[in-house]
Amino acid sequence: MGLFSGLLNNYSEVSVQELTAQYGAYLMPQEKILMGFKLVRDSFMFTDERLILVDHQGVTGKKTRVASIHLNSIYEVTMETAGTGFDDSEVTIHYITSPYFKTNNVSTATYKFEFGKKFNVQPIYVALMTIAHQNNKRLNA
Repeated sequence: MGLFSGLLNNYSEVSVQELTAQYGAYLMPQEKILMGFKLVRDSFMFTDERLILVDHQGVTGKKTRVASIHLNSIYEVTMETAGTGFDDSEVTIHYITSPYFKTNNVSTATYKFEFGKKFNVQPIYVALMTIAHQNNKRLNA
């Protein structure tokens, strides 16, 4: 089922040990992976500082794109649970991409994570929404 889910663009959870062994070189000093997920080749993981998105490109997957979304830039989170049929569960984060958060010209972006029907996305939503709420309070203080 894992490969089938991966082919349908659904993430499945991966152990912290496996992610650390494979992607530990991308961590900043003292940074720790808290949880992570994987498609067939691509992965994303939550650390105590950021989300790390790993995109293996090309036929062999040797070319790799690594991107980060800092947790302190997330300001909104939406969740959509799976319905009937082929619907998947989704969590979408909205985050600030400009280097200065308190400015008149803030740049933003969104990123959508898709999970299989049976995956419970509520804990991820609550964790990210808690971060977004704290960020909103800090940014609007």
